Amino acid sequence: MPLTDIHGVSIETRIIPGAAGRPWLVFLHEGLGCVALWRDFPDKVARRLGCPAFVYSRRGYGRSAPLAGPRQPDFMHREALDVLPALLDRFAIERPILIGHSDGASIALVFAAEHPDRTAGAVLMAPHVFVETVSQASIARITEAYEATDLRERLARHHDHVDDAFLGWSRIWLEPRFRTWSLGPECSRLAVPTLLIQGEDDEYGTLAQLDAIEAAAPVHPRRLVLRRCGHSPHRDHEATVIDAIAGFASDLAPQPPA
Repeated sequence: MPLTDIHGVSIETRIIPGAAGRPWLVFLHEGLGCVALWRDFPDKVARRLGCPAFVYSRRGYGRSAPLAGPRQPDFMHREALDVLPALLDRFAIERPILIGHSDGASIALVFAAEHPDRTAGAVLMAPHVFVETVSQASIARITEAYEATDLRERLARHHDHVDDAFLGWSRIWLEPRFRTWSLGPECSRLAVPTLLIQGEDDEYGTLAQLDAIEAAAPVHPRRLVLRRCGHSPHRDHEATVIDAIAGFASDLAPQPPA
Protein backbone atom coordinates (compact mmCIF):
# COMPACT_ATOMS: atom_id res chain seq x y z
CA MET A 1 0.00 0.00 0.00
CA PRO A 2 1.17 3.59 -0.59
CA LEU A 3 2.90 5.51 2.19
CA THR A 4 2.05 9.13 2.98
CA ASP A 5 4.30 11.46 4.97
CA ILE A 6 2.43 13.15 7.83
CA HIS A 7 4.46 15.28 10.24
CA GLY A 8 7.58 13.45 9.06
CA VAL A 9 6.07 10.00 9.70
CA SER A 10 5.27 7.42 6.99
CA ILE A 11 1.62 6.34 7.18
CA GLU A 12 0.15 3.46 5.17
CA THR A 13 -2.91 4.62 3.23
CA ARG A 14 -5.43 3.16 0.84
CA ILE A 15 -7.99 4.90 -1.39
CA ILE A 16 -11.12 3.13 -2.65
CA PRO A 17 -12.59 5.05 -5.61
CA GLY A 18 -16.24 6.09 -5.59
CA ALA A 19 -18.72 8.28 -7.40
CA ALA A 20 -17.97 11.99 -7.68
CA GLY A 21 -20.03 14.10 -5.32
CA ARG A 22 -20.62 11.29 -2.84
CA PRO A 23 -19.36 11.75 0.74
CA TRP A 24 -16.10 10.12 1.72
CA LEU A 25 -15.99 7.22 4.15
CA VAL A 26 -13.01 7.19 6.52
CA PHE A 27 -12.22 3.91 8.30
CA LEU A 28 -10.42 3.91 11.67
CA HIS A 29 -9.16 0.52 12.81
CA GLU A 30 -9.16 -1.23 16.19
CA GLY A 31 -6.28 -1.49 18.65
CA LEU A 32 -4.69 -4.44 16.82
CA GLY A 33 -5.92 -3.55 13.34
CA CYS A 34 -4.48 -2.01 10.19
CA VAL A 35 -5.40 -1.51 6.54
CA ALA A 36 -5.06 -5.23 5.74
CA LEU A 37 -7.02 -6.44 8.74
CA TRP A 38 -10.12 -4.55 7.66
CA ARG A 39 -10.09 -7.14 4.83
CA ASP A 40 -12.75 -6.25 2.24
CA PHE A 41 -15.24 -4.64 4.64
CA PRO A 42 -14.43 -1.08 3.51
CA ASP A 43 -14.80 -2.14 -0.13
CA LYS A 44 -18.24 -3.64 0.54
CA VAL A 45 -19.47 -0.56 2.40
CA ALA A 46 -18.08 1.81 -0.23
CA ARG A 47 -19.64 -0.23 -3.04
CA ARG A 48 -23.03 -0.35 -1.27
CA LEU A 49 -23.05 3.44 -0.78
CA GLY A 50 -21.29 4.38 -4.01
CA CYS A 51 -18.84 6.43 -1.96
CA PRO A 52 -15.07 6.87 -2.10
CA ALA A 53 -13.30 5.56 0.99
CA PHE A 54 -10.06 6.23 2.81
CA VAL A 55 -8.35 3.63 4.99
CA TYR A 56 -5.08 4.01 6.87
CA SER A 57 -2.88 2.27 9.42
CA ARG A 58 -1.94 4.33 12.45
CA ARG A 59 1.70 4.71 13.41
CA GLY A 60 3.09 1.42 14.70
CA TYR A 61 0.55 -0.61 12.72
CA GLY A 62 0.49 -2.31 9.34
CA ARG A 63 3.19 -0.89 7.05
CA SER A 64 3.31 2.49 8.81
CA ALA A 65 6.38 3.77 10.62
CA PRO A 66 7.33 2.40 14.06
CA LEU A 67 6.43 4.20 17.26
CA ALA A 68 8.86 6.82 18.55
CA GLY A 69 8.31 5.64 22.13
CA PRO A 70 5.67 4.22 24.50
CA ARG A 71 2.12 5.40 23.98
CA GLN A 72 0.78 7.93 26.47
CA PRO A 73 -2.74 8.07 27.97
CA ASP A 74 -3.76 10.78 25.49
CA PHE A 75 -2.76 8.70 22.44
CA MET A 76 -6.29 8.56 21.03
CA HIS A 77 -6.72 12.32 21.41
CA ARG A 78 -3.41 12.92 19.64
CA GLU A 79 -4.50 10.71 16.75
CA ALA A 80 -7.88 12.44 16.48
CA LEU A 81 -6.65 15.99 16.85
CA ASP A 82 -3.22 15.93 15.16
CA VAL A 83 -2.90 13.04 12.70
CA LEU A 84 -6.42 12.57 11.35
CA PRO A 85 -6.97 16.26 10.47
CA ALA A 86 -3.62 16.31 8.66
CA LEU A 87 -4.54 13.21 6.65
CA LEU A 88 -7.92 14.65 5.69
CA ASP A 89 -6.26 17.87 4.60
CA ARG A 90 -3.62 16.01 2.59
CA PHE A 91 -6.26 14.07 0.64
CA ALA A 92 -8.76 16.96 0.43
CA ILE A 93 -11.42 14.93 2.25
CA GLU A 94 -14.22 17.18 3.47
CA ARG A 95 -16.99 16.22 5.90
CA PRO A 96 -16.56 12.43 5.74
CA ILE A 97 -18.62 9.77 7.42
CA LEU A 98 -16.26 8.30 10.00
CA ILE A 99 -16.46 4.52 10.55
CA GLY A 100 -14.44 3.44 13.56
CA HIS A 101 -13.97 0.18 15.43
CA SER A 102 -12.91 -0.09 19.10
CA ASP A 103 -9.99 2.35 19.65
CA GLY A 104 -10.75 3.65 16.16
CA ALA A 105 -14.33 4.38 17.21
CA SER A 106 -13.03 6.34 20.19
CA ILE A 107 -10.75 8.32 17.88
CA ALA A 108 -13.69 9.02 15.57
CA LEU A 109 -15.75 10.23 18.54
CA VAL A 110 -13.02 12.65 19.65
CA PHE A 111 -12.64 14.06 16.13
CA ALA A 112 -16.42 14.42 15.64
CA ALA A 113 -16.83 16.14 19.01
CA GLU A 114 -14.01 18.58 18.27
CA HIS A 115 -14.81 19.12 14.58
CA PRO A 116 -18.58 18.80 14.01
CA ASP A 117 -18.25 21.12 11.02
CA ARG A 118 -15.84 18.63 9.43
CA THR A 119 -17.90 15.49 10.14
CA ALA A 120 -21.02 14.37 8.25
CA GLY A 121 -21.67 11.50 10.66
CA ALA A 122 -19.98 8.89 12.82
CA VAL A 123 -20.43 5.11 12.95
CA LEU A 124 -18.94 3.86 16.22
CA MET A 125 -18.54 0.09 16.50
CA ALA A 126 -17.64 -1.16 20.00
CA PRO A 127 -16.42 2.27 21.15
CA HIS A 128 -14.56 2.87 24.42
CA VAL A 129 -15.40 6.02 26.40
CA PHE A 130 -14.12 4.87 29.80
CA VAL A 131 -12.03 1.98 31.09
CA GLU A 132 -13.87 -1.11 32.33
CA THR A 133 -12.48 -4.01 34.32
CA VAL A 134 -13.66 -6.42 31.63
CA SER A 135 -11.59 -4.53 29.05
CA GLN A 136 -8.39 -4.74 31.04
CA ALA A 137 -9.00 -8.38 31.96
CA SER A 138 -9.41 -9.34 28.30
CA ILE A 139 -6.31 -7.40 27.32
CA ALA A 140 -4.33 -9.11 30.09
CA ARG A 141 -5.44 -12.51 28.77
CA ILE A 142 -4.53 -11.77 25.16
CA THR A 143 -1.17 -10.41 26.35
CA GLU A 144 -0.47 -13.81 27.91
CA ALA A 145 -1.39 -15.42 24.59
CA TYR A 146 0.95 -13.04 22.74
CA GLU A 147 3.82 -14.22 24.93
CA ALA A 148 2.96 -17.93 25.01
CA THR A 149 1.40 -18.84 21.65
CA ASP A 150 1.92 -18.16 17.95
CA LEU A 151 -0.18 -14.97 18.15
CA ARG A 152 2.88 -12.76 17.68
CA GLU A 153 3.85 -14.67 14.54
CA ARG A 154 0.33 -14.42 13.13
CA LEU A 155 0.12 -10.68 13.78
CA ALA A 156 3.55 -10.16 12.23
CA ARG A 157 2.07 -11.11 8.85
CA HIS A 158 0.15 -7.83 8.94
CA HIS A 159 2.37 -5.51 11.01
CA ASP A 160 5.94 -4.60 10.09
CA HIS A 161 6.58 -3.56 13.70
CA VAL A 162 4.53 -6.16 15.50
CA ASP A 163 5.71 -5.38 19.04
CA ASP A 164 4.80 -1.72 18.50
CA ALA A 165 1.36 -2.79 17.31
CA PHE A 166 0.63 -5.22 20.12
CA LEU A 167 2.66 -4.03 23.11
CA GLY A 168 2.14 -0.38 22.24
CA TRP A 169 -1.57 -1.06 22.61
CA SER A 170 -1.65 -3.52 25.50
CA ARG A 171 0.82 -1.75 27.76
CA ILE A 172 -0.97 1.59 27.77
CA TRP A 173 -4.37 -0.05 28.32
CA LEU A 174 -2.98 -1.99 31.28
CA GLU A 175 -1.04 0.90 32.76
CA PRO A 176 -2.49 2.06 36.14
CA ARG A 177 -2.58 5.72 35.12
CA PHE A 178 -4.82 4.84 32.15
CA ARG A 179 -7.53 3.60 34.54
CA THR A 180 -9.03 7.10 34.82
CA TRP A 181 -9.05 7.75 31.06
CA SER A 182 -12.47 8.96 29.90
CA LEU A 183 -14.20 10.61 26.94
CA GLY A 184 -16.96 12.09 29.11
CA PRO A 185 -16.37 15.69 27.94
CA GLU A 186 -16.21 14.59 24.31
CA CYS A 187 -19.47 12.64 24.62
CA SER A 188 -21.20 15.78 25.88
CA ARG A 189 -20.08 17.60 22.72
CA LEU A 190 -20.97 14.85 20.24
CA ALA A 191 -23.40 16.87 18.15
CA VAL A 192 -23.19 15.02 14.81
CA PRO A 193 -25.47 12.17 13.67
CA THR A 194 -24.09 9.00 15.22
CA LEU A 195 -24.74 5.27 14.87
CA LEU A 196 -23.62 3.09 17.79
CA ILE A 197 -23.06 -0.63 17.16
CA GLN A 198 -22.01 -3.25 19.70
CA GLY A 199 -22.32 -6.97 20.32
CA GLU A 200 -24.00 -8.34 23.43
CA ASP A 201 -21.05 -10.69 23.93
CA ASP A 202 -18.30 -8.10 23.48
CA GLU A 203 -15.34 -9.35 25.51
CA TYR A 204 -13.69 -5.91 25.58
CA GLY A 205 -16.56 -3.77 26.87
CA THR A 206 -20.15 -3.75 28.05
CA LEU A 207 -23.18 -1.88 26.80
CA ALA A 208 -22.45 0.69 29.50
CA GLN A 209 -20.17 2.28 26.90
CA LEU A 210 -23.13 2.97 24.61
CA ASP A 211 -25.27 4.04 27.58
CA ALA A 212 -22.68 6.66 28.53
CA ILE A 213 -22.62 8.10 25.01
CA GLU A 214 -26.41 8.19 24.78
CA ALA A 215 -26.77 9.85 28.19
CA ALA A 216 -24.33 12.63 27.35
CA ALA A 217 -24.64 13.34 23.62
CA PRO A 218 -26.74 16.42 22.76
CA VAL A 219 -27.91 14.70 19.54
CA HIS A 220 -29.49 11.35 20.35
CA PRO A 221 -27.58 8.58 18.54
CA ARG A 222 -29.02 5.53 16.84
CA ARG A 223 -28.18 2.26 18.54
CA LEU A 224 -27.79 -1.28 17.20
CA VAL A 225 -27.07 -4.08 19.67
CA LEU A 226 -26.40 -7.48 18.12
CA ARG A 227 -27.01 -10.85 19.74
CA ARG A 228 -24.44 -13.62 19.51
CA CYS A 229 -21.83 -11.01 18.62
CA GLY A 230 -18.42 -10.27 20.11
CA HIS A 231 -16.08 -7.31 19.80
CA SER A 232 -16.16 -7.18 15.98
CA PRO A 233 -19.74 -6.62 14.77
CA HIS A 234 -18.58 -6.06 11.18
CA ARG A 235 -17.12 -9.58 11.15
CA ASP A 236 -19.72 -11.43 13.22
CA HIS A 237 -22.73 -9.83 11.49
CA GLU A 238 -21.31 -8.22 8.37
CA ALA A 239 -24.51 -7.98 6.31
CA THR A 240 -26.54 -6.53 9.19
CA VAL A 241 -23.86 -3.94 9.93
CA ILE A 242 -23.58 -2.90 6.29
CA ASP A 243 -27.38 -2.55 6.10
CA ALA A 244 -27.34 -0.40 9.23
CA ILE A 245 -24.56 1.84 7.90
CA ALA A 246 -26.36 2.19 4.56
CA GLY A 247 -29.59 3.21 6.27
CA PHE A 248 -27.79 5.65 8.53
CA ALA A 249 -25.89 7.23 5.62
CA SER A 250 -29.03 7.59 3.50
CA ASP A 251 -30.66 9.71 6.22
CA LEU A 252 -27.79 12.16 6.57
CA ALA A 253 -28.34 15.69 5.34
CA PRO A 254 -26.77 16.35 1.92
CA GLN A 255 -23.34 17.92 2.03
CA PRO A 256 -23.17 21.60 1.10
CA PRO A 257 -21.78 22.42 -2.32
CA ALA A 258 -18.00 22.71 -2.50
